[in-house]
Amino acid sequence: MDVTYITERIIVMSFPWEGYDDIYRQSVKEASRMLNDKHGDGYLILNISEKRSILNKCNKQVLDFGWPQRLAPPLERLCGVCKAVDSWLNTDPRHVAVIHSKGERGRSGVIVASYMHYSNICASADQALDRFAMKKFYDDKLGGVTQPSQRRYVHYFAGLLSGGIKMNSSPIYLNHVIIHGVPDFDGRGSCRPFIKVYQGMEPVFVSGIYQVTANQPRICISLDPSLSLKGDVLVKCFHKRPRSNIRDIVFRCQFHTCAVSNHGMTLQKHELDDACDDPRFPDASKVELMFSAHPVKFKRESIFLIIYKTESQEFPPHFIDYSSVDPLERWDSYENFNSLPNQGPLDGSLYATVSKVRSERVNGGLHNGPLTQSADSGISSTSGECPLVVML
Repeated sequence: MDVTYITERIIVMSFPWEGYDDIYRQSVKEASRMLNDKHGDGYLILNISEKRSILNKCNKQVLDFGWPQRLAPPLERLCGVCKAVDSWLNTDPRHVAVIHSKGERGRSGVIVASYMHYSNICASADQALDRFAMKKFYDDKLGGVTQPSQRRYVHYFAGLLSGGIKMNSSPIYLNHVIIHGVPDFDGRGSCRPFIKVYQGMEPVFVSGIYQVTANQPRICISLDPSLSLKGDVLVKCFHKRPRSNIRDIVFRCQFHTCAVSNHGMTLQKHELDDACDDPRFPDASKVELMFSAHPVKFKRESIFLIIYKTESQEFPPHFIDYSSVDPLERWDSYENFNSLPNQGPLDGSLYATVSKVRSERVNGGLHNGPLTQSADSGISSTSGECPLVVML
């Protein structure tokens, strides 16, 4: 286990995913003894990976904020971690915060980078040296391990704090997912893609399997009727191998609906998880997400004219297999990850005030179509000077 003091009061404790459980348990015990000898009851562990019973057995104060590795955390949870660190450190000058993660280090990178932005906006001037130390640690140890979506969520958080991103809680409707340029997942320049859409880590849509040939300029996966989305969204695209129970990830992307503007989002290859370093995904390819403020019913012929015709030639529409009984499309759900609730009240009735110097502690399935239940993950913010209001 690697235990690193980023500053005198912020510690990162990490352990690789592939380590044996008995070695991990022994490492936790040794690290806990060291922390207890040095800090007594003055340290708080913030666990950002799966729940670990050994952490609670060996340490008196543990908060669980975990989310699946290689993914960005829900935006509310990211706010909650930074607020918990700030509240703990401001309660007593002897307190230290320990960020614990087992697995890939991208999760630690997200928290360190986010807390840098948090302290830039809301901390006192005498913490400038700490911010420099956090930046150096991130650049030296974590800068190359985060996924594009993880970096996107750090950008969301920074914009939320500064007022540069205006948040609202209105739902949007996803109409099309368009892949410009066909990924080569069969060695012949074509693929058999399908998508899954998650809201708040719960699956809300799965498409049919598209049969795509190499001569088609783009793939359009249309959602009819439009899919209502609100809050944290994950879109995963897979290639289904023919006559096989094996699938390959084509790309992943995460976003928050409150940050979507002009009813559209276009992500280049370097902005797509997994695809960013996959040679099978063409360098010039991109993914376009098309939204509307209200549900839209599209005529099939209008989709054909928009998506499949160009000035010089016409391409046949995709064949879509909706009859597959293969359970492959239904794998890989996150809704039961540790059964962790969102940090903060479900109805959004309480708010946390982020002060510039002083802070206060606050107490605190699957179908083709729109959701029938509300999942409000909207984040509220105000522009201008601190204090700002952040829903936790």
